[in-house]
Amino acid sequence: MSIYKKRIIKEDMKRKIYIMTVVVLLICGWCATAPAADKIGFIDMREIMLNSAAGIKARETFQKDYDKKKEELKSQEAEIKKMKDDLDKQSELMTRESINEKEAAYDKKLRDYQIMVQDANEEMRKRDEELSDRLTNEIIKIVRAVAKKEKYALVIDVANMPVTYYDKGNDFSKKVIEEFNKMK
Repeated sequence: MSIYKKRIIKEDMKRKIYIMTVVVLLICGWCATAPAADKIGFIDMREIMLNSAAGIKARETFQKDYDKKKEELKSQEAEIKKMKDDLDKQSELMTRESINEKEAAYDKKLRDYQIMVQDANEEMRKRDEELSDRLTNEIIKIVRAVAKKEKYALVIDVANMPVTYYDKGNDFSKKVIEEFNKMK
């Protein structure tokens, strides 16, 4: 694992710990001063994204793009494999100069392929983030509207925060999915 990835993972863990600490402190402070009538609601953002019509459509669109990229890469990979096989088979019959030329062409094609794979991975990662961010922003608007309508004082996303126990009766993910599907 590269140093860059390790640093990103450490920063992500620090951020998650910080967020959990802040939320726990807010809950503790809120519980000490809150009247008993206030409710805490729960959602599962992952469930909403996977089961809503917009989430399903986004996933299908992403999968089509992913499959298209995968096919492009497979064809390049097959071409490179063919070049390598041809080079291995013909090397005994070729001059040293032509072997060097073929090896150079193969190496260039291989480097181009590796760059293409990296670019495709980065493009797919960015596309996934864009789709997730767009869906998340839309879902949050609906969560806020439902929470306000049903008078929840606090809403916790159980998909992004470790929660040991919560009352499923206060989970309104299905309501959010229904409202999101109506909106879409």
